[in-house]
Amino acid sequence: MVKTNCYSLLICLLLLVHGMAKGQEPIVRFGVIADIQYADKDDHGSRYYRNSLEKMDSCIVNLNQEKLAFNVVFGDLVDQGPKDLSPVMEHLKKLKAPYRNVLGNHDYVNVSDREMLYKQFDMPAPYYAFEKASWMFIVLNTNEVSEYGSKAGSSFQKEWQDLAAGLKKEGRKNVLPWNGGISSLQLIWLENQLKKAQKTKKNVLVFSHHPLFPETGYEALNNREILNIVEKYPNVKGLVSGHHHAGNFAYYHKLPSITLEGMIETSKENAYGVIELYPNKIVLTGRGRMTSRTLNF
Repeated sequence: MVKTNCYSLLICLLLLVHGMAKGQEPIVRFGVIADIQYADKDDHGSRYYRNSLEKMDSCIVNLNQEKLAFNVVFGDLVDQGPKDLSPVMEHLKKLKAPYRNVLGNHDYVNVSDREMLYKQFDMPAPYYAFEKASWMFIVLNTNEVSEYGSKAGSSFQKEWQDLAAGLKKEGRKNVLPWNGGISSLQLIWLENQLKKAQKTKKNVLVFSHHPLFPETGYEALNNREILNIVEKYPNVKGLVSGHHHAGNFAYYHKLPSITLEGMIETSKENAYGVIELYPNKIVLTGRGRMTSRTLNF
């Protein structure tokens, strides 16, 4: 009887340990890269434009050793628009896991057909959403309403002019030539995606080039409008962006906002990472200059 009870207890313990271990497995793992900003031009300050291809080589070798569902590049793949895009895209095609791109302000340099720019970056649309397991990932285009991203005479340009004028009156510090925001149409689309995710019981991460928070002058022009929508949905678990090469982090209320360090900075030190999504936390493991973080929710 004693032996039987001990055996049963051992089985229970093994099942418990197995269950705990299984619960600690990430639901989704994906690679993150921000601000490659490659250009065939000489270095300037802390930006080493040509070195980005060498950094991509080592980054891709490392990411290909990981079991990833996909990879995300958070904008500014190039420094001076699509004329330098070809070698960057050739590098991204070496990734074993699919890549998802986000448009950044430098990607718009010397672009005439702004509405179709996304096609050159192998994106399904200027802004889009995709799902993996129990998660939805929403990719915003925070260049849509901007001085550089809006076509002359378009409704987007009018929205930018009105938005910029209002922000200047408020004394905001983010009305700068390299910052942009999203249109009223994209705001509606964003809320519809969040409603869909809520209905299907999916957690959400929101991706953008310009940070939504904190407000340091690098944030999207209408970040407050975006945040007002996002915070209504408790299934949104985090915001991830690029643009500010030094990186940053803050909580908007209880919502973590991660700004990833840019690959372009420094001559040799890289910056990329892997994000793991668990049932109760987000874990970012940074490589090189990218900061590692564990965010419980």
